[in-house]
Amino acid sequence: MKKPTVAIIGRPNVGKSTLVNRIIGSRKAIVDDTPGVTRDRSYYDADWQGKAFTLVDTGGVMPGADLEEHPFADLINMQVEVALAEADLVVFLLDGQAGITAVDADIAEQLRRSGKPILLTINKIDRHDQKSLAAEFYALSLGEPYSLSALHGNVGVGDLLDEIIKRLPVPPEDVQEDTRIHIALVGRPNVGKSSILNALLGEERSIVSDISGTTRDSLNVPVTYQDEEYVLVDTAGIRKKGKVDYGIEMFSVDRSIRAVRDANVTVMVLDATENIQSQVAGMVTDQDKKIIDMSNQAGKGLVLVVNKWDLIPNKTSKTVDEFKKKLYQELPFAAFAPVLFTSAAKGQRLHNIFDLAKTVFENASRRIKTSLVNEVMAEAFTLSPPSPIKQRRLKLLYATQVGVAAPTFIVFVNDAKLMKDSYRRYLEKKLRENFEFSGTPIVIVPRSREEKKERMQKKGK
Repeated sequence: MKKPTVAIIGRPNVGKSTLVNRIIGSRKAIVDDTPGVTRDRSYYDADWQGKAFTLVDTGGVMPGADLEEHPFADLINMQVEVALAEADLVVFLLDGQAGITAVDADIAEQLRRSGKPILLTINKIDRHDQKSLAAEFYALSLGEPYSLSALHGNVGVGDLLDEIIKRLPVPPEDVQEDTRIHIALVGRPNVGKSSILNALLGEERSIVSDISGTTRDSLNVPVTYQDEEYVLVDTAGIRKKGKVDYGIEMFSVDRSIRAVRDANVTVMVLDATENIQSQVAGMVTDQDKKIIDMSNQAGKGLVLVVNKWDLIPNKTSKTVDEFKKKLYQELPFAAFAPVLFTSAAKGQRLHNIFDLAKTVFENASRRIKTSLVNEVMAEAFTLSPPSPIKQRRLKLLYATQVGVAAPTFIVFVNDAKLMKDSYRRYLEKKLRENFEFSGTPIVIVPRSREEKKERMQKKGK
């Protein structure tokens, strides 16, 4: 089931990104005193009282702005329109210290016309005795105003979140979970994503062109392969944001990123013909690496597809292995991902994408018995004990798997600070040697003895 979406909308500099950071508990959203810092829609996972939702941070609305002074105003307003269209609930954020402005009144009118449920929220109420400042905002005719301090969190944030989860839609009981495997085809422009999609479908479903960035929006296409149902998501080509004009293509990048977040498996398409002489070094860019890293952080399965393989000259029986070795050297954090060499033009090995995606999805969903996890971990500690740090050595107490997609393991130890990243990678290697986890990232979380005791005590109560 798709999580409900909450969009935070308001004019520039009212504290939207600050509120986002307060709700999600980290400083992921950029905060600056300069109006209009947030241009694009940004999506964040949020949770309150066990109810999950997607939080959307938007650029400040500037209706009727002077385009010479604010050249991105129209485009920011377009972004907000998109966020408004997909939102299940809107948090209209205003500045309690500034009072109602003409821009606030214009936005309020736009929100009333949208017909979406609105939570009128007054920010910068930093003390409880300042709540009377919110009374002025009844004049906007958007219901009762909620006062809060996004910066300090001491006023009203919990009350707002309580109201948000009350207002979010409840999914019908008879709606079945979507069990299809969603595959996001991602990569830079002109690497052959749409050609792969069309070849898999046997029809011209997506526009194919030599012009970079032809695909402007994500395209979701259900498809059945060997009696299994899949959803292919052909996304707009992803390029560095500094190398594209702000506008329609920039929006496409956002949609591509969200496609990865919503998919089960990321298929990163690379162009084998780019920089053939150096092989691989010119084929994998920093942007590709960032997308793969984002996919890993989101716990998605990963398949690397090297397209246009038919155009590589002078191939031998060793070419594939040599190429794959160099690719993993360029992408050490994706060394767990299977590599598929394809030709969309000639239809070579394309249907293997489905087979690999299914295998990767199953591996990402795999659960290992606690007894087996502890057996492997104990053996790993015995074969290669961790080096002592300041005369203290890391000791294993207990290990268990606590989640899937990505498979997540908690390792209780005497002191979590003693586990170095290198040893964490060693434990991941041992898990992969003993269990089938190809194509999926693995998360290992060390926890100290005291944390284990506290959790056991809570469980006993």
